[in-house]
Amino acid sequence: MNGLKVLSVASELYPLIKTGGLADVAGALPGALAGQGVHVRSLVPGYPAVLAHLRKPAEIIKLADLFGGAGRLLAAKVEGMDVLVLDAPHLYNRPGNPYSGPDGLDWPDNPFRFAALAWVAAELGRGLVPQMTPDIVHAHDWQAGLTPAYLHYGDGPRPGTVMTVHNLAFQGQCAPELLGALRLPPNSFTMNGVEYYGTIGFLKAGLQLADRITTVSPTYAVEIRGKEAGMGLDGLLRQRGNNVSGILNGIDTGVWNPNGDPYVPVAYERGKFAAPRARNKAHVQERFGLNVTGKAPLFGVVSRLSWQKGLDLLLDAVPALVGGGAQLAILGAGDKALHDGFARAAAAHPGWVGCNFGYDEGLAHLMQAGVDALLVPSRFEPCGLTQLYALRYGCIPVVARVGGLADTVIDANEVALEAGVATGIQFGPVTREALEIAIRRTVDLWHDRTAWRKMQANGMKTEVSWKNPARHYAKLYHDLMA
Repeated sequence: MNGLKVLSVASELYPLIKTGGLADVAGALPGALAGQGVHVRSLVPGYPAVLAHLRKPAEIIKLADLFGGAGRLLAAKVEGMDVLVLDAPHLYNRPGNPYSGPDGLDWPDNPFRFAALAWVAAELGRGLVPQMTPDIVHAHDWQAGLTPAYLHYGDGPRPGTVMTVHNLAFQGQCAPELLGALRLPPNSFTMNGVEYYGTIGFLKAGLQLADRITTVSPTYAVEIRGKEAGMGLDGLLRQRGNNVSGILNGIDTGVWNPNGDPYVPVAYERGKFAAPRARNKAHVQERFGLNVTGKAPLFGVVSRLSWQKGLDLLLDAVPALVGGGAQLAILGAGDKALHDGFARAAAAHPGWVGCNFGYDEGLAHLMQAGVDALLVPSRFEPCGLTQLYALRYGCIPVVARVGGLADTVIDANEVALEAGVATGIQFGPVTREALEIAIRRTVDLWHDRTAWRKMQANGMKTEVSWKNPARHYAKLYHDLMA
């Protein structure tokens, strides 16, 4: 096969299995990179949901000893992707999501479940299946973090390695006593190897031993080299210096398209969006039990309910938001305290605050097409996808000035408004007071219909596809090969 060959290693892959943005990225990159002359095969664990997607997969090789049991490697075409599935029932055939059981607790054998993924990736990198030997192995997040380690400590030639961090907060650590059982040599347990504050660090191993490190926005690549956002890995990331880069995520503009979205009642395009969005707004208001009115701006949240996402600050700001004449619709699940707090807010402000606890893909699409402004008050955000969906749908993102949020939204300050380039509202520091000011700014702008519609049009013409990110990844791969 001509062109560069890349093996992508991830614990999630849309549309086979998804719990968050990692799946979207791993699922979208192969198609985008094909246009750059890069062929990607994607290796993913054989969870029940993944196996259910496969139609007549080919068995490539049997694996007799895979960390406690036998397995096999399957190959299939799924949604145009070349997929390799690690079918190991003793590791992956169980209920729950990819990482935890029905009780919400992590599977105790997670170190072996994801070591197996990394081990097979490394074996493929060294030619386990000659016709599938890649030029580069690209590992995503801690679950694939041991891949560069297995390649580094193995014998003979190896492919280039890239480690991408989607969220530094999740690092994957286990007891040092597991070193031998994880097939890591004794000399790997050092500060310059897999050792991390006395534990085995999966993500730390990948960051230490991969040839190149990327994260999912330029600003986050800078932030994680500082103590506040570095999560204990800032020293290592500073040491790796020029080997660390940030490449913004994109979105699938076929799936997220207001002019062809099956979840959106009234389709629209950039030139004609005001009336259709108003009708969609009424649908959102009805779904959330809000007063159906066009005389109040409607803020929306589509998010995990967590401290990272800054939603405790929004909960404290609800009285100011409603007092300013605005409505709020919340879609998400997570921390019980936030769940209960927003439920109380909805009860205290009937018709003005509405909640839908859980995740509903269709409702998430409808909200992008109907709410006036999307709130993303994250304390840290490696990239964020929801603000990219908002731009695509003509929904104004109101975001904290962190990570990928800072990189993708142009603040509606006086200069940007005068130049006609603003696409949203940024605020900082990430405090309740700053968020309340941002909400007031948004409400004032909403009442200026000319300025508001210009911002909507600007957002809808922003390039949020994978075209530019794919070009940057292809250049990284070629630079690494050189």
